[in-house]
Amino acid sequence: MRALHIHAGPAALQHLQAQGLAPQDVTVIPGAAGGPKGLILGPMDRFLFGEWLATSQHTVHLVGASIGAWRMATACLQQSVAAFHRLEHDYIHQHYELKPGQSRPSAEQVSTEFGHNLALFYGGRIAEVLSHPRYRLHVVTSHGRHLLSRESAWATPLGYAAAYVANAVHRPALGAFLERVVFSSPAPNGSPSALPFATQDFKTLHVALNEANFMAAVQASCSIPFVLQAVHDVPGGPRGAYWDGGITDYHLHLDYRTQPGLVLYPHFQKQVVPGWLDKALKHRHRATPFLDRLVLLSPNPEWVASLPNGKLPDRTDFTRYGQDLKARVAVWQECVSASQQLADEWGEWLANPDMSQVIPLT
Repeated sequence: MRALHIHAGPAALQHLQAQGLAPQDVTVIPGAAGGPKGLILGPMDRFLFGEWLATSQHTVHLVGASIGAWRMATACLQQSVAAFHRLEHDYIHQHYELKPGQSRPSAEQVSTEFGHNLALFYGGRIAEVLSHPRYRLHVVTSHGRHLLSRESAWATPLGYAAAYVANAVHRPALGAFLERVVFSSPAPNGSPSALPFATQDFKTLHVALNEANFMAAVQASCSIPFVLQAVHDVPGGPRGAYWDGGITDYHLHLDYRTQPGLVLYPHFQKQVVPGWLDKALKHRHRATPFLDRLVLLSPNPEWVASLPNGKLPDRTDFTRYGQDLKARVAVWQECVSASQQLADEWGEWLANPDMSQVIPLT
């Protein structure tokens, strides 16, 4: 059974039919939110950034939200293969000791531990990320407005309830409660790198990513509401509360048509869901013209069903295994080991393109 499915938007499909795919064809790589699901992309990340893209010299924009921001920032480190191995290990082995009477760790506890882990991971290495000669990093965050402008015990639940209703009616209406703020690493001239996507679809602010705000921006991009605390007043950005970038841009369904070249998207599913609040709105899961230049790599659902518990790793595993760290680690490591097949099959396709394996993106 093949593990990898290859999907392509109309323009990308024409390119693959005519030319196959070379590293220099790819100008954007997105990294989606999705928590532990992103673990299965580790072998693919190591292949793409450690081998395949390393043979080219052109600029590539890396756009990430939540765990995708962590992955894309890691790609900008020197010796990225070793860094990806460490990210995988650290994520798999994260553990939160419960106090007597606790059924789950508090948001404060998770935020404190996560911030500590980020500092250990990137401490002394932020300059490596920001000064990568070829990669331009764009960290996507969700900035609260009105009821969500500051985190509080009463306003935050009300704000997200209102945001859910507004979004269900019309996605741009979500902008009354949350706006997209993107922190971008410097271009060669020192200004924030230009965004590799258009922003007419949603209220967007663009801020320079630098050593003063890097940790806060990445932590904000990973701060799932009610699971972690919001990050407040990220330096350089508008004041207020910042949450997980996946709230506004769950799978980075962005208008990439402004960028020359193709978008290569290693993903954990076929659907590119616009926002986290769109998960239940199936009619928003279809491909749009925004994705015409997209090549999407995703696992075959039948292969996913062959994994432990018949699914990808996800946040429900923290509840399923509770304090049994050893059991959860074993299952997640088994899934990651199996996902090497995804990277191997993609490498084989690149060496010998077979268009019969490419599925139009719908």
